[in-house]
Amino acid sequence: MSDTDLSLMRDEWALRKLAMTYARCVDRGDGPGFAALFTEDAAVEGPGFRVQGYVEISGNPGMLKQMYKSTMHAIMNHTVTVTGDTAEGETYCIAHHINHPENGIYTRLDWAIRYQDKYVRRKGQWLYQHRQLLVEWTEVSPVTMIG
Repeated sequence: MSDTDLSLMRDEWALRKLAMTYARCVDRGDGPGFAALFTEDAAVEGPGFRVQGYVEISGNPGMLKQMYKSTMHAIMNHTVTVTGDTAEGETYCIAHHINHPENGIYTRLDWAIRYQDKYVRRKGQWLYQHRQLLVEWTEVSPVTMIG
């Protein structure tokens, strides 16, 4: 395997790990850790929202913690094209959102998401420069909470 192949594999793994860390920070309500995954001027867009910059982006995990009892983002397909210190990619995710109980009943809102991502490498670290959520479908179902 050539040095170029190894370098590309390292970049692809670093970008996949970035997506998994994003999911972990969201689900744990870690605003500062979440914001650290982005450039200072980055933007995140989705249906009906746009946030930009560290202050706004760092508030996303806390906002979700207020809206839902819990969330779990499961990262699936992840494809990227690396060009030097920039990259573009697509990340599939099923985002599970447990609603606060109504009449003692919990429901789960699932979103099938395709993230459209733009990345930049700064000081050897890959960061999000732009992330757009495209929601393919949603589903609501009852759920039994354990613990």
